Amino acid sequence: MEIAGPTVRNASSAEKGFKRALEEKPDLVVLDVIMDSVLDGVSTSDLMYGDDQTKNIPIIMVTSIANTDYADLFPTDQNIHIDAFLTKPVAPASLLKQVDKLLAKK
Repeated sequence: MEIAGPTVRNASSAEKGFKRALEEKPDLVVLDVIMDSVLDGVSTSDLMYGDDQTKNIPIIMVTSIANTDYADLFPTDQNIHIDAFLTKPVAPASLLKQVDKLLAKK
């Protein structure tokens, strides 16, 4: 991703990712559904959407949850606050296309 131009930062947990978003105000966030635990990415997107400092940051959610035992836990009946959803494995070109599309809206 960095080769394509954007500065990339990572976080080792959902909590650290949310704190980093609060501190750094990134242009965009990419979350995995399963981070520290199942659905941490969904919880993080809810936290970001509920905070005035981060609610307008676009979020791309990536996951392979459909291919796991946790697929039934994914909340298909609630509004998940994300701007794009990609299924793993994600081709780098597909991810960059979504990044470009969302950043162009800002």
